[in-house]
Amino acid sequence: MGLTAGIVGLPNVGKSTLFNAITKKNILAANYPFATIDPNVGVVTVPDKRLDFLKELYHPASLVPTAFEFTDIAGLVKGASTGEGLGNKFLSHIREVDAIVEVVRCFDDKNIIHVENTVDPIRDIETIELELILADLEVIDNRINKIGKKAALSQDKEVKKEAALLAKLKESLENNQAIRKLSLEEEELKAIKAFNLLTAKPMIYMANVSEDDLLTGTNDYIEKVREYAQKDSSKVIVVCAKIESELSDMEEEEKDAFLKELGVEESGLDQLIKATYSLLGLETFFTAGSDEVRAWTFKTGMKAPECAGIIHTDFERGFIKAEIMSYEDLEACGSEKAVKEAGKMRLEGKDYLMKDGDICYFRFNV
Repeated sequence: MGLTAGIVGLPNVGKSTLFNAITKKNILAANYPFATIDPNVGVVTVPDKRLDFLKELYHPASLVPTAFEFTDIAGLVKGASTGEGLGNKFLSHIREVDAIVEVVRCFDDKNIIHVENTVDPIRDIETIELELILADLEVIDNRINKIGKKAALSQDKEVKKEAALLAKLKESLENNQAIRKLSLEEEELKAIKAFNLLTAKPMIYMANVSEDDLLTGTNDYIEKVREYAQKDSSKVIVVCAKIESELSDMEEEEKDAFLKELGVEESGLDQLIKATYSLLGLETFFTAGSDEVRAWTFKTGMKAPECAGIIHTDFERGFIKAEIMSYEDLEACGSEKAVKEAGKMRLEGKDYLMKDGDICYFRFNV
């Protein structure tokens, strides 16, 4: 299950520059609205130092990390949901992503135009939020129009249940409240999944700052964004697009030295990946051998057969047992053989809840 995120923001906030940096794709990043017309998709590998150890231990023919796919759409403006600046078309490109990353301008620069002529991150966030709300409202209204009469006349409990849920969603959106702010039951969340509502997705704000402000880690703009995000239960990552661009051209050791010199612990990309995994409740398990060492992403709370199904549906269908050792035990013992001799290799059944860092061999029969 690859992780996907859609990158949104107003024009000229540094969105495409950041996309260029984190995916190393050389797309057009110009100082005017709608420089990016078609959606740009970039895939980055998720850094995981555990893979380095497993590579040294198994010397596999191939090493496969997990991946993070980013979709960058054109800068949104007021009226995007109704097609202003072709915004409605752009929004359709990110309906199926797992999370939305909004790049927010938190720096002053007279040489870079702002579509509203002044820098105000909260105004910008609310502009984007409103467009996402209006786009979702259109989806809900279309569905209500489709089943409204049927729900009124039908005795079908499921149809009536859906109609009641749609009415609740519509009321929330008409009050300018994102769906993610509603306390929905698990059953309701499953029911709306097919709608791919934009405001139901987790939101991460990337505060794009100047080089100087990155070093201090804050400015008045950032604090306003943090305060806003706290009410929204969203995360804020402080980045400098210019520095991220410089980092993207460096080798790993050079990048680590550069960050250390700046006094910054992690790159914006690494922070973003961690924040997204945390928000979505994602973890990693591994399969390891001489043929391949591979990382797999799974949702916290998944059982062994479900995780086996991530590799192949036959693995889940014919699941028998999972042979599991933890990464920590393997690292401490130094080899599979030593793990077994220490009695730390386990045989787990269908009810086993997978843990981050589990190294698995699935037994199945179909």
